[in-house]
Amino acid sequence: MTTQPESWMREALTEGRKGLGLTAPNPSVGAVVVKNGKIIGRGYHHKAGTPHAEPLALKDAGMAAKGATLVVTLEPCSTTGQTPPCTEAVIAAGIKKVIVGCEDPNPAHAGRGLTLLRQAGIEVEVAVLEADCQDLIRAFTHLQLTGRPYITLKLACTLDGRIADASGKSQWISGPASRENVQALRRSVDAMLVGTETIIKDNPSLMPRPQYGHKPLRIVPDRQGRIPLTRKVFTDGFPTLGLLGPDVSAARIHCLKKQEIETLQFKRFSWPAMLKKLGDRGVHHILCEGGGQLAGALLKADLVQEVHWVVAPKILGASARPAVGGGWTLDKAPGFKLEAQERLGEDLWLHLRKV
Repeated sequence: MTTQPESWMREALTEGRKGLGLTAPNPSVGAVVVKNGKIIGRGYHHKAGTPHAEPLALKDAGMAAKGATLVVTLEPCSTTGQTPPCTEAVIAAGIKKVIVGCEDPNPAHAGRGLTLLRQAGIEVEVAVLEADCQDLIRAFTHLQLTGRPYITLKLACTLDGRIADASGKSQWISGPASRENVQALRRSVDAMLVGTETIIKDNPSLMPRPQYGHKPLRIVPDRQGRIPLTRKVFTDGFPTLGLLGPDVSAARIHCLKKQEIETLQFKRFSWPAMLKKLGDRGVHHILCEGGGQLAGALLKADLVQEVHWVVAPKILGASARPAVGGGWTLDKAPGFKLEAQERLGEDLWLHLRKV
Protein backbone atom coordinates (compact mmCIF):
# COMPACT_ATOMS: atom_id res chain seq x y z
CA MET A 1 0.00 0.00 0.00
CA THR A 2 1.36 3.41 -1.00
CA THR A 3 1.84 5.86 1.87
CA GLN A 4 1.34 9.61 1.58
CA PRO A 5 5.10 10.34 1.84
CA GLU A 6 5.74 7.86 -1.00
CA SER A 7 3.05 9.49 -3.13
CA TRP A 8 4.59 12.91 -2.54
CA MET A 9 8.08 11.59 -3.25
CA ARG A 10 6.90 10.23 -6.60
CA GLU A 11 5.80 13.76 -7.47
CA ALA A 12 9.23 15.05 -6.42
CA LEU A 13 10.89 12.38 -8.59
CA THR A 14 8.76 13.48 -11.55
CA GLU A 15 10.05 17.01 -11.01
CA GLY A 16 13.65 15.81 -10.67
CA ARG A 17 13.59 13.86 -13.93
CA LYS A 18 12.87 17.11 -15.79
CA GLY A 19 16.46 18.12 -15.09
CA LEU A 20 18.16 14.96 -16.36
CA GLY A 21 20.96 15.80 -18.75
CA LEU A 22 20.90 19.51 -17.88
CA THR A 23 22.38 19.94 -14.39
CA ALA A 24 25.99 18.68 -14.57
CA PRO A 25 28.16 18.99 -12.58
CA ASN A 26 25.23 19.04 -10.11
CA PRO A 27 22.78 16.17 -9.59
CA SER A 28 19.18 16.18 -10.80
CA VAL A 29 16.90 16.97 -7.84
CA GLY A 30 13.16 17.47 -7.49
CA ALA A 31 11.09 18.84 -4.59
CA VAL A 32 7.50 19.52 -3.62
CA VAL A 33 5.99 21.44 -0.70
CA VAL A 34 2.98 19.84 0.98
CA LYS A 35 0.45 21.41 3.35
CA ASN A 36 -2.78 19.88 4.65
CA GLY A 37 -2.18 16.90 2.40
CA LYS A 38 -1.97 18.98 -0.80
CA ILE A 39 1.02 19.96 -2.92
CA ILE A 40 1.36 23.75 -2.87
CA GLY A 41 4.80 24.15 -4.45
CA ARG A 42 7.01 22.38 -7.00
CA GLY A 43 10.56 22.80 -8.18
CA TYR A 44 13.48 21.07 -9.86
CA HIS A 45 17.09 22.02 -10.48
CA HIS A 46 17.30 23.39 -14.03
CA LYS A 47 21.00 24.05 -14.52
CA ALA A 48 24.24 24.48 -12.56
CA GLY A 49 24.54 28.00 -11.20
CA THR A 50 20.77 28.47 -10.95
CA PRO A 51 18.59 27.92 -7.84
CA HIS A 52 18.26 24.35 -6.61
CA ALA A 53 14.99 22.42 -6.38
CA GLU A 54 14.24 23.31 -2.75
CA PRO A 55 14.28 27.13 -3.01
CA LEU A 56 12.30 26.93 -6.26
CA ALA A 57 9.62 24.79 -4.62
CA LEU A 58 9.55 27.10 -1.61
CA LYS A 59 9.22 30.13 -3.87
CA ASP A 60 6.37 28.43 -5.70
CA ALA A 61 4.62 27.80 -2.37
CA GLY A 62 5.17 31.38 -1.19
CA MET A 63 4.20 32.40 2.33
CA ALA A 64 2.11 29.22 2.66
CA ALA A 65 5.36 27.26 3.02
CA LYS A 66 5.51 28.21 6.70
CA GLY A 67 4.57 25.14 8.76
CA ALA A 68 4.49 22.93 5.66
CA THR A 69 6.41 19.75 4.72
CA LEU A 70 9.19 19.77 2.15
CA VAL A 71 9.64 16.55 0.18
CA VAL A 72 12.94 16.36 -1.72
CA THR A 73 14.67 13.55 -3.60
CA LEU A 74 18.15 14.34 -2.24
CA GLU A 75 19.46 15.66 1.07
CA PRO A 76 19.46 19.49 0.93
CA CYS A 77 22.94 20.92 0.37
CA SER A 78 24.68 22.55 3.32
CA THR A 79 27.60 24.31 1.61
CA THR A 80 27.96 27.50 -0.40
CA GLY A 81 28.81 26.96 -4.05
CA GLN A 82 27.39 28.93 -6.97
CA THR A 83 24.23 29.27 -4.87
CA PRO A 84 23.62 29.56 -1.09
CA PRO A 85 23.03 26.42 1.01
CA CYS A 86 19.54 24.99 0.60
CA THR A 87 19.41 24.22 4.33
CA GLU A 88 19.36 27.97 5.02
CA ALA A 89 16.42 28.50 2.65
CA VAL A 90 14.49 25.63 4.24
CA ILE A 91 15.04 26.94 7.77
CA ALA A 92 14.20 30.53 6.79
CA ALA A 93 10.93 29.43 5.14
CA GLY A 94 9.65 27.99 8.43
CA ILE A 95 9.31 24.43 7.13
CA LYS A 96 8.08 22.07 9.85
CA LYS A 97 9.19 18.74 8.37
CA VAL A 98 11.54 17.56 5.62
CA ILE A 99 11.14 14.19 3.89
CA VAL A 100 14.29 13.11 2.05
CA GLY A 101 14.70 10.38 -0.53
CA CYS A 102 18.41 9.70 -0.08
CA GLU A 103 21.49 11.20 1.55
CA ASP A 104 24.16 13.12 -0.33
CA PRO A 105 26.53 10.49 -1.84
CA ASN A 106 29.54 12.78 -1.37
CA PRO A 107 31.21 11.39 1.79
CA ALA A 108 32.31 14.90 2.76
CA HIS A 109 28.71 16.14 2.84
CA ALA A 110 26.60 13.06 3.62
CA GLY A 111 24.28 13.68 6.58
CA ARG A 112 25.52 17.19 7.27
CA GLY A 113 22.43 18.92 5.86
CA LEU A 114 20.13 16.60 7.80
CA THR A 115 21.97 17.41 11.04
CA LEU A 116 21.62 21.15 10.44
CA LEU A 117 17.89 20.81 9.81
CA ARG A 118 17.38 18.77 12.99
CA GLN A 119 19.42 21.27 15.00
CA ALA A 120 17.03 23.96 13.77
CA GLY A 121 14.10 22.00 15.21
CA ILE A 122 12.86 20.60 11.92
CA GLU A 123 11.60 17.01 11.87
CA VAL A 124 13.48 14.94 9.28
CA GLU A 125 12.43 11.65 7.69
CA VAL A 126 14.93 9.86 5.42
CA ALA A 127 14.94 7.00 2.89
CA VAL A 128 11.46 7.39 1.39
CA LEU A 129 11.58 5.63 -2.01
CA GLU A 130 15.32 5.58 -1.46
CA ALA A 131 16.15 3.21 -4.35
CA ASP A 132 14.26 5.37 -6.86
CA CYS A 133 15.92 8.53 -5.58
CA GLN A 134 19.35 6.93 -5.73
CA ASP A 135 18.64 5.81 -9.29
CA LEU A 136 17.86 9.41 -10.27
CA ILE A 137 21.38 10.45 -9.26
CA ARG A 138 23.24 7.24 -10.14
CA ALA A 139 25.55 9.03 -12.58
CA PHE A 140 26.35 11.78 -10.06
CA THR A 141 27.02 9.17 -7.38
CA HIS A 142 29.30 7.18 -9.69
CA LEU A 143 31.30 10.33 -10.43
CA GLN A 144 31.57 11.18 -6.72
CA LEU A 145 32.85 7.71 -5.81
CA THR A 146 35.09 6.90 -8.81
CA GLY A 147 36.04 10.25 -10.33
CA ARG A 148 34.82 8.98 -13.73
CA PRO A 149 31.57 9.55 -15.65
CA TYR A 150 28.87 6.90 -15.68
CA ILE A 151 28.76 5.19 -19.09
CA THR A 152 25.63 3.88 -20.73
CA LEU A 153 26.27 1.82 -23.85
CA LYS A 154 23.57 1.65 -26.51
CA LEU A 155 23.87 -0.75 -29.43
CA ALA A 156 21.41 -1.79 -32.14
CA CYS A 157 22.21 -5.13 -33.70
CA THR A 158 20.77 -7.97 -35.75
CA LEU A 159 19.77 -11.38 -34.39
CA ASP A 160 23.32 -12.57 -35.11
CA GLY A 161 24.91 -9.64 -33.28
CA ARG A 162 25.91 -7.43 -36.22
CA ILE A 163 25.77 -3.62 -36.22
CA ALA A 164 26.56 -3.00 -39.89
CA ASP A 165 26.87 -4.95 -43.11
CA ALA A 166 30.22 -5.84 -44.65
CA SER A 167 30.44 -2.42 -46.35
CA GLY A 168 29.86 -0.62 -43.03
CA LYS A 169 26.25 0.42 -43.74
CA SER A 170 24.15 0.52 -40.55
CA GLN A 171 21.22 2.82 -41.34
CA TRP A 172 18.85 1.47 -40.36
CA ILE A 173 19.15 -1.79 -38.47
CA SER A 174 16.58 -0.83 -35.84
CA GLY A 175 13.07 0.44 -36.53
CA PRO A 176 11.45 3.89 -36.07
CA ALA A 177 10.12 3.18 -32.56
CA SER A 178 13.57 2.21 -31.29
CA ARG A 179 15.17 5.23 -32.91
CA GLU A 180 12.63 7.48 -31.20
CA ASN A 181 13.54 5.88 -27.86
CA VAL A 182 17.19 6.68 -28.54
CA GLN A 183 16.32 10.38 -28.76
CA ALA A 184 14.86 10.24 -25.24
CA LEU A 185 18.06 8.52 -24.06
CA ARG A 186 20.14 11.32 -25.57
CA ARG A 187 18.07 13.89 -23.67
CA SER A 188 18.79 12.10 -20.37
CA VAL A 189 22.60 12.44 -20.49
CA ASP A 190 25.02 15.32 -20.56
CA ALA A 191 27.51 13.84 -23.07
CA MET A 192 27.55 11.63 -26.18
CA LEU A 193 30.38 9.40 -27.37
CA VAL A 194 30.84 7.51 -30.63
CA GLY A 195 33.82 5.97 -32.37
CA THR A 196 35.97 7.53 -35.05
CA GLU A 197 34.62 5.29 -37.83
CA THR A 198 31.02 6.14 -36.94
CA ILE A 199 31.75 9.86 -37.33
CA ILE A 200 33.57 9.31 -40.64
CA LYS A 201 31.04 6.94 -42.23
CA ASP A 202 27.67 8.12 -40.83
CA ASN A 203 28.36 11.83 -40.18
CA PRO A 204 25.88 11.97 -37.25
CA SER A 205 25.04 15.14 -35.36
CA LEU A 206 24.33 13.18 -32.13
CA MET A 207 21.97 15.94 -31.01
CA PRO A 208 18.62 14.71 -29.65
CA ARG A 209 15.57 15.37 -31.82
CA PRO A 210 13.71 17.36 -30.66
CA GLN A 211 16.24 18.92 -28.31
CA TYR A 212 13.92 20.54 -25.74
CA GLY A 213 16.88 22.63 -24.61
CA HIS A 214 19.32 19.72 -24.38
CA LYS A 215 22.79 20.18 -25.85
CA PRO A 216 24.89 17.19 -24.76
CA LEU A 217 28.62 17.50 -25.21
CA ARG A 218 29.80 15.40 -28.19
CA ILE A 219 32.99 13.57 -27.25
CA VAL A 220 34.90 12.60 -30.38
CA PRO A 221 37.92 10.29 -30.10
CA ASP A 222 40.26 11.12 -32.99
CA ARG A 223 43.57 9.52 -32.10
CA GLN A 224 45.22 10.16 -35.45
CA GLY A 225 43.42 13.36 -36.39
CA ARG A 226 41.81 11.82 -39.49
CA ILE A 227 38.16 12.80 -39.10
CA PRO A 228 37.30 15.32 -41.86
CA LEU A 229 36.82 18.81 -40.44
CA THR A 230 33.63 19.09 -42.49
CA ARG A 231 31.76 16.58 -40.32
CA LYS A 232 28.66 17.86 -38.47
CA VAL A 233 30.21 17.46 -35.02
CA PHE A 234 32.80 20.06 -36.05
CA THR A 235 30.59 22.46 -38.00
CA ASP A 236 27.06 22.64 -36.57
CA GLY A 237 27.85 24.98 -33.67
CA PHE A 238 26.93 22.60 -30.86
CA PRO A 239 29.52 21.71 -28.18
CA THR A 240 32.15 19.15 -29.19
CA LEU A 241 35.29 17.96 -27.39
CA GLY A 242 37.98 16.21 -29.42
CA LEU A 243 40.16 13.59 -27.74
CA LEU A 244 43.42 13.55 -29.68
CA GLY A 245 46.45 11.28 -29.74
CA PRO A 246 50.04 12.48 -29.29
CA ASP A 247 50.82 12.66 -33.01
CA VAL A 248 48.01 15.02 -33.99
CA SER A 249 49.62 18.14 -35.40
CA ALA A 250 49.51 21.60 -33.90
CA ALA A 251 48.15 22.84 -37.25
CA ARG A 252 45.09 20.56 -36.99
CA ILE A 253 44.50 21.58 -33.38
CA HIS A 254 44.64 25.21 -34.51
CA CYS A 255 42.04 24.50 -37.22
CA LEU A 256 39.75 22.87 -34.67
CA LYS A 257 40.09 25.81 -32.32
CA LYS A 258 39.20 28.18 -35.17
CA GLN A 259 36.00 26.16 -35.51
CA GLU A 260 35.50 26.61 -31.72
CA ILE A 261 36.14 22.93 -31.05
CA GLU A 262 37.80 22.26 -27.71
CA THR A 263 40.47 19.55 -27.65
CA LEU A 264 42.34 17.42 -25.14
CA GLN A 265 45.56 15.77 -26.30
CA PHE A 266 46.84 12.62 -24.60
CA LYS A 267 50.23 10.93 -24.68
CA ARG A 268 48.42 7.63 -24.98
CA PHE A 269 44.81 6.59 -25.52
CA SER A 270 43.86 5.10 -22.15
CA TRP A 271 40.12 5.15 -21.57
CA PRO A 272 40.37 5.06 -17.75
CA ALA A 273 42.72 8.07 -17.82
CA MET A 274 40.67 9.94 -20.41
CA LEU A 275 37.45 9.36 -18.50
CA LYS A 276 39.13 10.60 -15.32
CA LYS A 277 39.95 13.82 -17.19
CA LEU A 278 36.32 14.11 -18.29
CA GLY A 279 35.19 13.50 -14.71
CA ASP A 280 37.42 16.37 -13.58
CA ARG A 281 35.46 18.56 -16.00
CA GLY A 282 32.20 17.57 -14.30
CA VAL A 283 30.88 15.25 -17.02
CA HIS A 284 28.36 12.96 -15.29
CA HIS A 285 26.70 10.64 -17.74
CA ILE A 286 27.98 9.58 -21.16
CA LEU A 287 25.83 7.75 -23.68
CA CYS A 288 28.06 5.71 -26.00
CA GLU A 289 26.41 4.65 -29.27
CA GLY A 290 29.30 2.52 -30.57
CA GLY A 291 30.80 1.40 -32.89
CA GLY A 292 32.03 -2.06 -32.18
CA GLN A 293 35.69 -1.32 -31.48
CA LEU A 294 34.87 1.49 -29.04
CA ALA A 295 32.22 -0.64 -27.30
CA GLY A 296 34.73 -3.47 -26.97
CA ALA A 297 37.42 -1.17 -25.56
CA LEU A 298 35.10 0.26 -22.91
CA LEU A 299 33.81 -3.17 -21.92
CA LYS A 300 37.35 -4.56 -21.83
CA ALA A 301 38.35 -1.77 -19.43
CA ASP A 302 35.26 -2.49 -17.24
CA LEU A 303 33.96 1.05 -17.73
CA VAL A 304 30.34 0.37 -18.79
CA GLN A 305 27.69 0.57 -16.05
CA GLU A 306 24.52 0.25 -18.11
CA VAL A 307 23.51 -1.18 -21.49
CA HIS A 308 20.56 -0.56 -23.79
CA TRP A 309 20.69 -3.36 -26.36
CA VAL A 310 18.30 -3.25 -29.31
CA VAL A 311 17.81 -6.48 -31.24
CA ALA A 312 16.26 -6.23 -34.71
CA PRO A 313 14.75 -9.30 -36.43
CA LYS A 314 17.34 -9.38 -39.22
CA ILE A 315 20.41 -11.48 -40.05
CA LEU A 316 23.53 -10.16 -41.80
CA GLY A 317 25.92 -13.11 -41.51
CA ALA A 318 29.58 -13.64 -40.66
CA SER A 319 31.02 -11.04 -43.08
CA ALA A 320 29.06 -8.22 -41.39
CA ARG A 321 30.51 -6.15 -38.56
CA PRO A 322 30.15 -7.41 -34.98
CA ALA A 323 28.44 -5.34 -32.29
CA VAL A 324 31.46 -5.61 -29.98
CA GLY A 325 35.10 -5.81 -30.98
CA GLY A 326 37.70 -7.91 -29.19
CA GLY A 327 36.83 -11.00 -27.21
CA TRP A 328 36.83 -12.78 -23.85
CA THR A 329 37.00 -16.27 -22.51
CA LEU A 330 33.70 -17.43 -21.08
CA ASP A 331 34.88 -17.17 -17.47
CA LYS A 332 35.92 -13.53 -17.98
CA ALA A 333 32.98 -12.34 -20.07
CA PRO A 334 31.41 -9.07 -18.81
CA GLY A 335 28.15 -9.74 -16.99
CA PHE A 336 24.98 -7.66 -16.80
CA LYS A 337 21.64 -8.00 -15.06
CA LEU A 338 18.45 -7.65 -17.10
CA GLU A 339 16.44 -4.74 -15.67
CA ALA A 340 13.67 -4.57 -18.26
CA GLN A 341 12.68 -5.64 -21.75
CA GLU A 342 10.22 -4.10 -24.15
CA ARG A 343 9.00 -4.70 -27.65
CA LEU A 344 9.28 -1.56 -29.78
CA GLY A 345 7.75 -2.16 -33.19
CA GLU A 346 9.54 -5.25 -34.49
CA ASP A 347 12.56 -4.71 -32.22
CA LEU A 348 13.34 -6.06 -28.76
CA TRP A 349 14.80 -3.43 -26.40
CA LEU A 350 16.82 -4.83 -23.49
CA HIS A 351 17.86 -2.64 -20.54
CA LEU A 352 20.71 -4.08 -18.48
CA ARG A 353 22.82 -2.94 -15.51
CA LYS A 354 26.30 -4.04 -14.51
CA VAL A 355 26.34 -7.00 -12.12
